[in-house]
Amino acid sequence: MIYIALLRGINVGGNNKIDMKQLKASFERVGMRDVVTYINTGNIIFDSDIPSNSELAAVLEAAILADFGLQIRVVVRSFEEFSRIAEALPHDWSNGPAMKSDVLFLWEEVDHESSLEQLVIKPEFDRVIYVPGAILWSVDREHVTKSGMQKLIGTKLYYKVTVRNVNTTRKIYELMKAAKNINEV
Repeated sequence: MIYIALLRGINVGGNNKIDMKQLKASFERVGMRDVVTYINTGNIIFDSDIPSNSELAAVLEAAILADFGLQIRVVVRSFEEFSRIAEALPHDWSNGPAMKSDVLFLWEEVDHESSLEQLVIKPEFDRVIYVPGAILWSVDREHVTKSGMQKLIGTKLYYKVTVRNVNTTRKIYELMKAAKNINEV
């Protein structure tokens, strides 16, 4: 089964540095197959027979601790789960000069629609959608400083999400589709 592991807080601001080739080897050492990394912020696509996201996350977190000495949280999503998130992204959302659009991947314990209540959402600026596994958030660049998105940092919820912009999310989805097609042959 094809999965994505999304690591929280690696290679950001010079902290928690992990080389992607070494991370790939670490995943392979604990039995993950067909491991592919995408950019160095911790996006790892792989194949595994372990059917539980939480079990996979525990195995991967333990491997990262053993191999790198870092306690890094990992969110795991199956191809099917990631597909639902990627397909829920409005087609006109982008991450560029005119718009900032992010996907907040949720840890299991906060993966419910009521998590939206923990956010400061300013409807006049923010477009926010809950989909199982993630919160999708977009704001026009001209209103970023007025957006409630700015108030997420430091909240309890902030420490239970890992964020990717929509461009990265869409690219990961394309890579996962390619991996799934290869494994189905």
